[in-house]
Amino acid sequence: MSKKSPIEIPTDLTPLEKIEYVFNDLVQWYGDAEKKEVRVAAKLLLVSLEKFSQHAGPDWADLVGEYIDILKKDPEKFQKILEANRGELKGRPDKDRYH
Repeated sequence: MSKKSPIEIPTDLTPLEKIEYVFNDLVQWYGDAEKKEVRVAAKLLLVSLEKFSQHAGPDWADLVGEYIDILKKDPEKFQKILEANRGELKGRPDKDRYH
């Protein structure tokens, strides 16, 4: 595993694109490690679940479950959710976007 200085995330990215940028940076940090994408995804998931439990209210697990159900049952809809969040203009959220 390599040692790197903190990354500079481009400011013109949407929030989702920033997360993807961090994901790719962390994958590179793992170098030649096995299952590095899964390791990074697991760490981001842990942080995300903690944030859901802290900030999404008492029904946070239902919201997480909705995303999982969409991904399992309707992968195309899930991809549309991702694309809608990638295309969001900074400072001007799309009115029709999902979460």
